[in-house]
Amino acid sequence: MAEDYYQMLGVNKSASAGEIKKAYRKLAMKYHPDHTKGDKAFEEKFKKISEAYAVLSDEEKRKQYDTFGSEGFSQRFSQEDIFRGFDFNDILREFGFGGPGNFGGRGGGVRFTFGSGSPFGGSSPFGSYGGQPQTKGSDLVYELPLTLREVITGTSKTISFEHKGHSEKITVKIPKGMISGKKIRLAGKGEQSPFGGRPGDLFIQSKVLDDPLFAMEDNDLVISKEIRLSEALLGTSVSVPTPEGKELNLKVPAGTRHGTKMRLSGCGIPAMKGSKRGDLYVRIHITIPKKLTADQKKIIEKLAAAGL
Repeated sequence: MAEDYYQMLGVNKSASAGEIKKAYRKLAMKYHPDHTKGDKAFEEKFKKISEAYAVLSDEEKRKQYDTFGSEGFSQRFSQEDIFRGFDFNDILREFGFGGPGNFGGRGGGVRFTFGSGSPFGGSSPFGSYGGQPQTKGSDLVYELPLTLREVITGTSKTISFEHKGHSEKITVKIPKGMISGKKIRLAGKGEQSPFGGRPGDLFIQSKVLDDPLFAMEDNDLVISKEIRLSEALLGTSVSVPTPEGKELNLKVPAGTRHGTKMRLSGCGIPAMKGSKRGDLYVRIHITIPKKLTADQKKIIEKLAAAGL
């Protein structure tokens, strides 16, 4: 179970930003490694209160935390998300720990990296004094427009973006199934770390362009086909195009209602991983004429008289 950030800092949920900062300062003075002489339990406590302060001192992160609760927040935000934009140098220096570039009051620097399993990264974030903080550089996100056909078949794209003060071009292999919002990561292609740590990553995020025939619902596709009233009553067959350019024959049974969705299994968008594909849904629209000819009107009147 995720721990409650408010309880960690000893404040209530209505605490002001100043009260949260004051509570963190008091605890940081107690648990900072300058004062605890390498005590592992205190070191762990310092990491936890710093994580709590990183969230509660940020207006947007605090709002998300209050909305989703501790469990929901931890499922939605990674450790890197939590500490992004949280500058320990400025904060701890303000509290009287060391000078510029150092977290340690005795001239040492706490080695600070983001990593899996720990908000500070590594097996012992306070195990390396005397070096510079190793904060990872900022990640970059490049939104890449893709056609539906490119998402289905996969493609290669050459993109251009600003990096390290100049324009950089890179060719990226786009896998099948990269629907809108999906990302691929190019390690080390993000911003440089201001403290000599490893650079951030570049994320290529897909934005699928609108298609004139097909609508997208995750990995499923939807297309509309119109049939006449008589075809809906008696049954018919319609030709359905696929994004790959094929034509499939779909049997529409007698008595089909307006708005019915019929499924063509496995004819949608492939998943990014594995062999599974979405489905292609055909939405049936029954066309109703605005005006009837004299003959049509007579036929409809006979149908009405027959109870139809």
